[in-house]
Amino acid sequence: MDLGKPPLLRGVLQYFPRALEAVATVSLKGAEKYSWKGWEAVPDGVNRYGDALVRHLLAEETEGPYDHYLDLHHAAATAWNALARLELVLRSGVPLRNPKK
Repeated sequence: MDLGKPPLLRGVLQYFPRALEAVATVSLKGAEKYSWKGWEAVPDGVNRYGDALVRHLLAEETEGPYDHYLDLHHAAATAWNALARLELVLRSGVPLRNPKK
C-alpha cells in the first residue's frame, strides 16, 4: 500500500532531526522579525532565496560558522533558504521529477 510513497518519517525526520530543529529556529527568528509565512510573498523569492543561501555559504567560509546577526549557524540559514526556494519552485508547477525521462 505504501509503494512509491516518500518515507517522510525515516527519510526526513529520523535522518535530520538536529538539522530540522536548526531550520525551525531560523523560521522562528524570521517570524519574530517579520511574520509567520511572510516569506511566501517575497517578490522574486526563488532568486532572492537562492542569492541568500549563497551569501550564507560564502559568509561561513569567510566569517566562520555563526551568523552574528542571527546568532545562528550559517549552515542553518543556508538550509532554510534552500527549502524556501525549493518550496516556491515546486509551487510554481515545476515537477519534482523530470518528465522527459
